[in-house]
Amino acid sequence: MEPPVIHTLESESQVADALAKYVAGLSAKFINANGSFSVVLSGSTLIYTIRKLLEPPYISSINWSKWFIFFLDERVVPLNHPDSNYKLAYDGFLSKVPIPKSNIFPMKENLSPEEASKEYEQRLKQLVANKTLKLSPTTGFAKFNLILSGMGPDGHVASLFTWHFQRFEKKKWVTFITDSPKPPPSRITFTFPLINSADEIAMVVTGEDVIDAVKVVFGKHADDYFPLPAQKVSPEARLTWFLDKLATSKL
Repeated sequence: MEPPVIHTLESESQVADALAKYVAGLSAKFINANGSFSVVLSGSTLIYTIRKLLEPPYISSINWSKWFIFFLDERVVPLNHPDSNYKLAYDGFLSKVPIPKSNIFPMKENLSPEEASKEYEQRLKQLVANKTLKLSPTTGFAKFNLILSGMGPDGHVASLFTWHFQRFEKKKWVTFITDSPKPPPSRITFTFPLINSADEIAMVVTGEDVIDAVKVVFGKHADDYFPLPAQKVSPEARLTWFLDKLATSKL
């Protein structure tokens, strides 16, 4: 892995501009090289921050038909529920770009958290088998081109929380949680081995609610204590942070 690239920008709007340029560049790179671009989306404010991709020059220059969309974690609720990350992504982004519906992979509904996690993992393995996704020769897990993730105020990523055993999972690709410290309690989530098999990960972190977590991740004592989940993000190629000045105001 290359050293992390850290962009600290004046405002959330500038983060959105920089992120759109970054994603559009990777889209062209991977489509030219492989004929497709596999993107993993998280929920929360990330969908809002990628809004600039819906504007010129990006919306008309990106080859959307070659995108494949996956979800970093999902709340175990119906896909039309207000808490659904799929609904958030669909309403705010996916419905506005011509990505084929067959290239979008939401969680299957009407399953228990454990069943939903197993089903999603099996679907990923089928996509590896039919060459839609590549397999990391290093880890043996599916390799996504880009994971777009935020970070919670407590330093969690996906639904991998600091004091929950799921963050230590080594074998499963997708796991589940039924006692999330933030509602709703039942979720499925990518595991760190799957997350860190990605080519590229962008950590998109803005606003005042993450100030303390950013101080821990980047502060001078960052390596002295039990690491936050965000500190365990380590993709095979490159990690890029996009932060605004508000998020970094305690550094």
